[in-house]
Amino acid sequence: MDTDVALVLAGAVGLVLGALVTFVWRYDEGRQAMPAPAPAPLVPPGADAVLTALSSSAVVVDSADQVRQSSAPAVAMGIVREDRLHPDHLVELVHQVRRDGRVREADVEVPVRRSAPLHVRARVAPLTSQLVLVLAEDRTQAQRLETIRRDFVANVSHELKTPVGAITLLAEAVGEAADDPEAVARFARRMSAEAERLTRLVQQIIELSRLQHDVLSDDASAIKVDELVARACEHSATEAEAKQITVCQRLEPDLHVLGDHAELHAAVSNLVENAVTYSPERSKVAVSAARRGDDVAITVADHGVGIPADEQERIFERFYRVDPARARATGGTGLGLSIVKHVAASNGGSVEVWSEPGVGSTFTLTLPAFDPDTEEEK
Repeated sequence: MDTDVALVLAGAVGLVLGALVTFVWRYDEGRQAMPAPAPAPLVPPGADAVLTALSSSAVVVDSADQVRQSSAPAVAMGIVREDRLHPDHLVELVHQVRRDGRVREADVEVPVRRSAPLHVRARVAPLTSQLVLVLAEDRTQAQRLETIRRDFVANVSHELKTPVGAITLLAEAVGEAADDPEAVARFARRMSAEAERLTRLVQQIIELSRLQHDVLSDDASAIKVDELVARACEHSATEAEAKQITVCQRLEPDLHVLGDHAELHAAVSNLVENAVTYSPERSKVAVSAARRGDDVAITVADHGVGIPADEQERIFERFYRVDPARARATGGTGLGLSIVKHVAASNGGSVEVWSEPGVGSTFTLTLPAFDPDTEEEK
């Protein structure tokens, strides 16, 4: 009897153990069949959408300095190359932020192949414990404009100081020479010349300030090219006569352009005036106008001193003079060709120069042709 009970108990225990082993085996098999939980993403979800919406170029860098996420402008700017951040100064900024968690800003130069470096304003901040966010803004254009503005103010101050100082000295000289009529007359003529130069400089500065945006004027109208050229040549007639310079005109008939009459008169007058001013006595200045496809080309050619090849790219800059001493002697302000350049741009055209020292110069102002009969630009 006892033996039977023991056998029954042993069988029951075995059965329970077998069931338990089977359950554990099947549970373990089921766990192995289940997919492993995905690790949390390093870059937070939705970060790409946020980076795209930012006005600045954005880059997310991990602890190994590898770029995990970047916006398209960042790649175009050149601060992301082959999943790495550039240049080294920007990488060092990321290291500093990673060490202490402090937000930093700095101006960084980004080298560009075959071009001037970009000037970038970078802001670097911690994003997570492993990620650093870099925001970059291209400030190249803004910095260039600021440099131009600063140089313009400095040049204007210098240019205004010269005639004002001369007038002051001449006024003192007139006072001291009150008993010498000849000296007074001589000083008065020089004062008049300096005053005229000062007036021309101020007028050109005002005119140039109106043309800075290179936008077509609201006063644009159809202009007869022959009348425009005739008035420009008349503007320099007195000086040309004094130097016995012949100003020849060769114009195709019925040419019209659309633009601001005052601006275009100033541009063509500046070209003719320069040609007369820098030409030797008893020489010739040729002014022509011809149709070139959809454009009208107004050309002013002289046989003057010419411009060296390495100077020709700079002659349209404000206050730039090829020969400063000669420009002062002739009363030049260095603004005439800059005005021509901006007038051309604001009236939809362009200006080009060909020149050779000792041979002469040819300036060509190209403007869109206009047909007044159909009131449409050709």
